[in-house]
Order: sequence, then structure tokens, then C-alpha cells
Amino acid sequence: MKDVSLWTISKVVLNHSHSCCPDQAEMLKQHRELSMFVRRTIETHEEAGIRPSKTYQSFVAAAGSHCELGFIEKDVRNYITRKVRNIFEEDDAKKFGKSRATFDYFGDVVSFDTTYNTNRYNLVLGSFVGVNHHGQSTLLGCALMKNEDIQSFKWLFECWLRCMGGKAPKGILTDQCTSIKRAIELCMPTTIHRWCIWHIMKKIPSKLNSYKGHIDIEQEMSRVVWNSYTKDEFDKNWNDFLTKYGLGGNKWLSGN
Repeated sequence: MKDVSLWTISKVVLNHSHSCCPDQAEMLKQHRELSMFVRRTIETHEEAGIRPSKTYQSFVAAAGSHCELGFIEKDVRNYITRKVRNIFEEDDAKKFGKSRATFDYFGDVVSFDTTYNTNRYNLVLGSFVGVNHHGQSTLLGCALMKNEDIQSFKWLFECWLRCMGGKAPKGILTDQCTSIKRAIELCMPTTIHRWCIWHIMKKIPSKLNSYKGHIDIEQEMSRVVWNSYTKDEFDKNWNDFLTKYGLGGNKWLSGN
């Protein structure tokens, strides 16, 4: 009958063909469940980046054997897929909304920093940070980047601006990266771009250590930068500093 895609039932056995095991009934799908403690533990492990298999094995080790658990590894994976990741996505959405609302209040001047790297994946973490009315840093967005070229920064700035409702900050502070500078010019042409003083001061030893008496030069430069309280005062102190140490031709100090 196979030739015509038909089958004929020749015999029916209604009795069980294997012995029943009542003690294993609890492992049937309708009897398995995750307790509140187990669910909270799964959520904690997932947030910490622990693999589901490791999470399940920790439950097995604590219970003594697989048989002592009222669930299987698949239940752990299903809970992560259906519940935990949905919770994280909702939290991310809330955080995004909070960042956008914060930007509306404190987004006049923003710092963009890419000095943080993740050792495991060799990705650059770019973060947009503002300062609230309490003088506290507040995160306005972040992204992991594989490349630090103009197009990568341009894409990031465009995405961030869309998330912030298309409103560019009045000012932005960054390090002295030419790719960032060019991307800002393309994406935020009306935003005033300034270099972060922390990054500049951090480079002093490497930029001036070839000069005789560079330690005195570094100390004097720090004094000029941190102890000048007006523009006129800074300009005067800076010119005196360059003249005193013969640094007028230094391209780095002149910003070239």
C-alpha cells in the first residue's frame, strides 16, 4: 500500500507496552515548575552572564542529584528566553526613556569618552555623560564599538541624536581624536567642540619629557591651567609660561 501512500491498520494494542513509573511522574511537563527562589537565582545568573547550563548544574549540585529537582535544564532555558530577557528589555526601555528625559534637562554640555576597553572582546565603550543639578555624572547613552574611524563615530552620533529626539547638545567635550572631531563636524555642526582637560593633562609627561627640566615645565603648566580663573588671566599666564621655557614653537602646546 506504500505505492499509493496509504496505510492499513492490521493490529491495535491498547495496553501499555512498557511499565509505568509513578515516581517519575513529577518530571512530566505538567508537573514541573520553578520556585520563586529558583527564578530569582536564574535572573541573577543571567544578569551576571553565567551560562544556563552552569546555572542548572549549580541547582543539581545544591540538591544532590537531578532526581531531586522538580525541573530540567530545558525549563531553565525556557524561563530565560520567555521571562528574564523580556524583563531586561523592559528595563533597557525604561533606562532609555530616563536617559532621554535627563538629556532634555541636562544635555546642554555633554562629555563623550572612549577610554574604556573590554579586555575579552577588544571593543571600545563610548559613553555620553552629562552633569545634573547636583553636580553628579549622569549617563545619557553608550555603545560598544569595534572601530574608531570617522564613519563609525558618525554612525554612533547619528543614532544617539535620534534617540535624543534629534536635539544636539550646545557643547561637547572629547579627547583629541581626529576621527571624533570630524564626525562631530558632520553630525553636530552647531555644537561647540572642546577637548577634555583631563585627557590633555594626562599627555603632558609624554609630550614634554624630551625637554630639559621637564618636571619643572610640567608643574608650571599645571599651575597655569588650574590656577587661572579668567580668560585674560589664563592668556597672560600661558604666554609667560611659553616664553619662560622657550616653548613657543611646540606644535602640541599650540594646538597644531
